[in-house]
Amino acid sequence: MEIKTVGIASDHAGYPLKQFVVQYLEKKGYPVKDFGTNSDISVDYPDFAHPLAEAIESGEVYPGIAICGSGEGMAMTLNKHQGVRAGLAWNRDIAELIRQHNDANAIVLPGRFIDNKTAEKILDAFFSASFEGARHQRRVEKIAIK
Repeated sequence: MEIKTVGIASDHAGYPLKQFVVQYLEKKGYPVKDFGTNSDISVDYPDFAHPLAEAIESGEVYPGIAICGSGEGMAMTLNKHQGVRAGLAWNRDIAELIRQHNDANAIVLPGRFIDNKTAEKILDAFFSASFEGARHQRRVEKIAIK
């Protein structure tokens, strides 16, 4: 995957993991654009997911990372956008597959269910995997509603 600027967003439940991930990405030399939230005070995840999704669609960031408690709310919100293919990953195998088979341009992490070391493994797998194309290409082309 050719990294542009990594976009990242979280809600309050994902905030602690987001802080770790931002530091991890910067340590690896990736530029990061943080769409918030900026504390663990309760917020509504769509308020942060939509701006991230719009930045992915416009090409401002690639890829996107979103984090909330279960990961589900962020994934549902991101995937409402036609130009976003967000996959929820809780281990490295899922992270690889959403890139290889679904050409995911966003990954969602369940902040309450994975630790920092697991997040590192998931992100490394996601960033190192490539879309396989071929039979998967026609499937990906059928995702967006036209």
